[in-house]
Amino acid sequence: MLAGLEVPPAVEAQRVITAVLADLRSGDHLGVVVDSPPGAGKSTLVVRAAVELAAAGEPLIIIAQTNEQVDDLIDRLARKAPELRIGRLSAADYQPSARVKGHETVRVAAKVADLGGPAVIIGTAAKWGMVSEGSWPWAIVDEAYQMRSDALLRVAGRFERALFVGDPGQLDPFSTVDTVRWTGLTWDPMQSAVAVLLRHNPQLPVHRLPVSWRLPASAATVVAEAFYPFTAFRAGTGPDDRALAFTEAGPGDPVDAAVELAAATGWALYELPERHTLRTDGEAASVCAALALRVLRRGAVAVSEHAPAGAPVTADRIAVGAAHRDQVAAIRAQLGEAGAGITVDTANRLQGREYDVTIVLHPLSGRRDATAFHLESGRLCVLTSRHRHACIVVARAGITELLDAHPSTEPVHLDVPVKFPDGWQANQSMLARLTSSGLVT
Repeated sequence: MLAGLEVPPAVEAQRVITAVLADLRSGDHLGVVVDSPPGAGKSTLVVRAAVELAAAGEPLIIIAQTNEQVDDLIDRLARKAPELRIGRLSAADYQPSARVKGHETVRVAAKVADLGGPAVIIGTAAKWGMVSEGSWPWAIVDEAYQMRSDALLRVAGRFERALFVGDPGQLDPFSTVDTVRWTGLTWDPMQSAVAVLLRHNPQLPVHRLPVSWRLPASAATVVAEAFYPFTAFRAGTGPDDRALAFTEAGPGDPVDAAVELAAATGWALYELPERHTLRTDGEAASVCAALALRVLRRGAVAVSEHAPAGAPVTADRIAVGAAHRDQVAAIRAQLGEAGAGITVDTANRLQGREYDVTIVLHPLSGRRDATAFHLESGRLCVLTSRHRHACIVVARAGITELLDAHPSTEPVHLDVPVKFPDGWQANQSMLARLTSSGLVT
């Protein structure tokens, strides 16, 4: 038995959260970093820390990376502390979402001065980068591994101390311009904010949340071994705490076999014949859509700690993920009106989101080569870690051989920290798990 497994997951997670909050209260550190696996409660920690700091009379700002994340945090914070005055810093043309408009304690404005001095001000990193006046005792940076280091530099003058919370295994910041000129520099803007922060401040405390409350017991070990080899975590639920069943019979075809296998084991690999294809593989897109529709048509019911009696897996609880926008468009077209409400998106846009069932078009399916983009470990990590019950991977046969024929050819740069795992290793680990356990249809 691994050390610590005798401790209930809730107790183990609470110990880490208590240590994080103690470091915040002590005032001994200018920054505290919290690494989190998928679904480990990053937002819950951010909200709890914000409430405690505000209750202690410490005005603070929260820096998120997207408007979606900002609105989600505002909704969570307002529900957790209904008496707390919250400011939503936004662009002049921002239209408040229903989650923001539903709370009377939230004020929206394009300038800090127009917010009326709330206890907490929340905005995107891009918006905070345009603020040139004012400072606060505290800042909380949410999804800090998605934030570029130059974005952190632009806002660093706005706060004295900060809590950085994020997932180191997911997608790194990206740019559409050539960034080789900065490679190897300690302040390389394309490194994540946390990476640069820790290179210059190695003494800062780093905590790791040990439990994923999203991933089921069937997935936590698989994802941890593939994408978090040195910071293992476990599921917050046991093998018998969740189940996926169907209320309608199916025709018994390969699509049925895949969804039934995924319901029984948490995983399935729907393997198409080996073939090099265009990036928009029509057959693969059709299979992705068919799998999503089959889960819907068979009346899937998800039993979990939140719904012991079972809850229907409606369209909004199903997602299909792909690497490219043209693949997303092809899958949406295949879904048609029958798939209205099913989420179809790229890995970049699925980050931070959660569903009962996910279908994943493997980034290397049908390819002749294995480019750095398609080998990015964070991309596959995002795609295979959004589910609470089951994940079905769609791919053409031959990916293992493709990886063997295309070892990493990325140049090695001086003074660039090696990232583990690399995409080659992560892909091999995930495919080995799916194929060696007979999870192929």
